[in-house]
Amino acid sequence: MTTPSVYLIPDSALETEADALPPLRSVHTESFPFLLAELQASIALTTYQAGKLVFLRPQDGRLNTHFRAFDSPMGLAANHQILSIGTPGHVYHYRNMPAVAQKREPIGYVDACYLPRDSHTTGDILVHEMAYGQNDELWVVNTRFSCLCTLDNINSFVPRWKPGFITGYSPNDRCHLNGLGMVDGKPKYVTALGESNTPTGWRANKKDGGILIDVPSGEIIARNLSMPHSPRWHNGKLWVLESGKGTLSIVDLKTCKHEAFATVPGFTRGLDFWGPLAFIGLSQVRETAEFSGIPITEKNIERNSGIWIINIETGQLVAFVKFEDALQEIFAVQILQGIVCPDLVNDEPEIIHSSYELPDHAMKYVEKANPATYP
Repeated sequence: MTTPSVYLIPDSALETEADALPPLRSVHTESFPFLLAELQASIALTTYQAGKLVFLRPQDGRLNTHFRAFDSPMGLAANHQILSIGTPGHVYHYRNMPAVAQKREPIGYVDACYLPRDSHTTGDILVHEMAYGQNDELWVVNTRFSCLCTLDNINSFVPRWKPGFITGYSPNDRCHLNGLGMVDGKPKYVTALGESNTPTGWRANKKDGGILIDVPSGEIIARNLSMPHSPRWHNGKLWVLESGKGTLSIVDLKTCKHEAFATVPGFTRGLDFWGPLAFIGLSQVRETAEFSGIPITEKNIERNSGIWIINIETGQLVAFVKFEDALQEIFAVQILQGIVCPDLVNDEPEIIHSSYELPDHAMKYVEKANPATYP
């Protein structure tokens, strides 16, 4: 892997809050915003450590880093119409309202604006990866109860699948189920940090006890993975992040063997693809009990927080953005295709309370309100 011959640019457009100590700052390769502009896309990511949903947006040759505050956000599922985000105890749903986007600053540049539609109280299920499937059904990795679940209007959650070695539902994180890979709109692959049926039993062998499971059959198709996350089927191959090694790996379904394809300078977690490009989330990881004893913390190597873009045809580094100071961990990474400048409103009551969305059949009856009749 080679480093691109471009300049590192401090992110002067990175927004800050008055009480943000230390500040949120980043640097990026010159190629990063140009690549997003060429793809006509942006990136959404979550960081539970810094409590932010972050949009990476190309703007005039620079990278605009736009964030919204959430309580320890982790799971993220988004497309052009909907954005769902998992936090401790809740899953929040937002919907894109183009009419609102037209009024957001900078005027004429924002091309999607997600406003709150509803929220679901799950209880503390330790939401990990989420993904939309067929008919916009949201699948959630319920790590605390060691299962995949969906949501309805009655229950905290609806268990839909669990590993065969898990004997029942109990809120004690037996195997640390974490990653979810969809194929044809259905759950196909999941990762877990251990094959354990005892409370937090996965911790005993977290260094290389990780597994990759085929959901329909329940078969374990790869073992001895180092803290695996984010399984993805792309371009005819099964990819997985071995976070404990800081690698993007490929799993051979015929031999069940896995091999590192690229090594990056950080704890890998969060993965999305666009054509020949892999967008990989990196975290610094801390010297805590949870991360002790894994290869990436045992070695005296640089660990970064950010997004690294790797060409999966050549293995070369294409671009990266590196966060500094307060933003030390990345959880979910999602490319927003066809959206260059997304926004999300979650703490502006005047916007939320004055924005309405009605079904198409009602729109022909909508009349313009007389401002004088409203306070």
